[in-house]
Amino acid sequence: MTVRDAAATRQRILEHAQRQFARHGYARVTVKGVADAAGVSPNLITRYFGGKDGLFLAATRVEIPVEHSFGGDRSSLGSRLAASIVKRWFDAPGEDPLLVLQRASGERPEAAEALAAFLDKSSLEPLHRYLRDSGLDDATARSRAAAIDAFVLGVSTRRRVLRSELGDPAELQEWLSTTIQRLADG
Repeated sequence: MTVRDAAATRQRILEHAQRQFARHGYARVTVKGVADAAGVSPNLITRYFGGKDGLFLAATRVEIPVEHSFGGDRSSLGSRLAASIVKRWFDAPGEDPLLVLQRASGERPEAAEALAAFLDKSSLEPLHRYLRDSGLDDATARSRAAAIDAFVLGVSTRRRVLRSELGDPAELQEWLSTTIQRLADG
């Protein structure tokens, strides 16, 4: 097997694992089920990921490019963040690694810790810095960032984890935009 084939096989396994973890949670997913869906032997999952826990950790690596939402004036922060959030939620609704982590956080302490650490590093802290750099004092910037973070996580949990309908994308984006902006403005 060539390196390119190994990389493609690993990626295919990850894609199937992300889908299954997002749809069924950690407990109901099996190595054999992922292997069957990916068309590989379960031994390859052990070889590439060390087993189910390693596969889960690899399938839940999350990246959110929030920095592009911070390029601009604070008066339009809500619309930029809302557009980014709605795009993420509607582009791959059942396969988002962040959704996988959210759903698994109730089952797996390491998933809850990974989600909290990710949100602190990739969402809360950059938002805090942006608000501080936009002219707010540090304490105000921190509390407004925490409010925005809690609001978005709450909406995400309610509409995605608890499997309520997301609704119309344009209406959702408008509502998120208005609410996030209110929180940013205090």
